[in-house]
Amino acid sequence: MMQGLLWAALAGALVGVQNIFNKKVNERASTWSTTTLVLGLGFAASFALGLLLEGPRLFDLQNMKLWYGFSGLLGVGVVVCVVQATRRIDPTFAVSLMMISQLICAMWWDAAGWMGLTRIPLTPRQLAGVALIAAGVVVFKLAGSAAAQKSGPRPAAPLSMSMRRNQDLSS
Repeated sequence: MMQGLLWAALAGALVGVQNIFNKKVNERASTWSTTTLVLGLGFAASFALGLLLEGPRLFDLQNMKLWYGFSGLLGVGVVVCVVQATRRIDPTFAVSLMMISQLICAMWWDAAGWMGLTRIPLTPRQLAGVALIAAGVVVFKLAGSAAAQKSGPRPAAPLSMSMRRNQDLSS
């Protein structure tokens, strides 16, 4: 169990850092260029590491249902949504909202037992935990808003950046 906790914590840290990198790439490239770059490099790295560490076993999918492989398409939605969110709100707040959304979605799938998951009924304690996390995010955001008001307005983005953003959203 301890290894699972460590892997989950590392995944959370990597997602947080990746979101900042994605935001920085998207300041210089369109949403679709960012998505292509991020997922393309991710594919190349995972393919190379898979071949190196697993060799031919990389292609042993053990009678996996074909449509499970399409979950990679969800990655496109993830990157596009993250880029759009961090463009409009700060990365920390975006990650906080994504965390709450992930938790709610995972609880829903567990409770329904979809895709062969062991069914885990929702309890009032779990719902209270999610509500507590959501309340913590609200407090976090309100505290950040108060600090931002004291420090004054943020500098505006260059005009060319604003124009590219508007153009990117229409495509």
